[in-house]
Amino acid sequence: MLRQRIITAAWLAPLMLAGLFGLQGGAFAAFTAAIVLLAAWEWTNLAGVTEPNRRLALVAGLAVLMLLLWATGAMLAVWPLWLALVGWLVNLYWVIHYPGKGEQWQSTLRRLAMGLWVLLPAWVGFNILRDTGAVWLLFVLLLVWGADIGAYFSGRAWGRRKLAPRVSPGKSWEGVFGGLAVTFLLALVFAVWQGLGVAGGIALVLATAVVTLVSVLGDLVESMLKRYRGIKDSSSLLPGHGGVLDRIDSLTAAVPLFALLSLGVL
Repeated sequence: MLRQRIITAAWLAPLMLAGLFGLQGGAFAAFTAAIVLLAAWEWTNLAGVTEPNRRLALVAGLAVLMLLLWATGAMLAVWPLWLALVGWLVNLYWVIHYPGKGEQWQSTLRRLAMGLWVLLPAWVGFNILRDTGAVWLLFVLLLVWGADIGAYFSGRAWGRRKLAPRVSPGKSWEGVFGGLAVTFLLALVFAVWQGLGVAGGIALVLATAVVTLVSVLGDLVESMLKRYRGIKDSSSLLPGHGGVLDRIDSLTAAVPLFALLSLGVL
């Protein structure tokens, strides 16, 4: 398994970095749309849709919606980011009360709706961040990766208090604090690098803390859905790594919120 993970990462990481930072405009929108549509294919399974033709039709419907947003210029609009904010507050409520409020989201239709407010704003957020310059896209990617790495090592070393044992038993509060420590340092580095000054640096640190916590929620929501469906990975599209959604679950929460904060509307 480790060998397979290394092989997959060896070709996947350069491809992702080249697409995210080497492309702009329509090419970047198409590249990120492809990633989101692969995740949407996996989400249909999490929603309980197993018939391939129906799953394909649902993904095609999302692709048409994304094309309409691109054609009208709405792929850079703010309203999908607000949709994400409201949607993730609802997701937080369901995670906190899992499994008690399961009847509110466990129908296939509601899980599909959840996927819409998770995946579509993430695509919009990616395009907004790329449009404002690659540096803040890089920042949010490093934030999510840093939070994940910090949580992993601190959780293994000191993890005692469970974060959400009914949803994801392996996660601990100590892991969350470790992730926050890593992203705090990342925010300081970027604040100095970008010359944000004291006020700007404090704002970035506070925004980073919020987005770090939200990225954890992204992971928990997918874990909740997988636990309900009784599956370990969202798919086997990435050998040794599970599915696309397993790799971007934290980003689906972090990217639209950080884009909203970066636009200064919160």
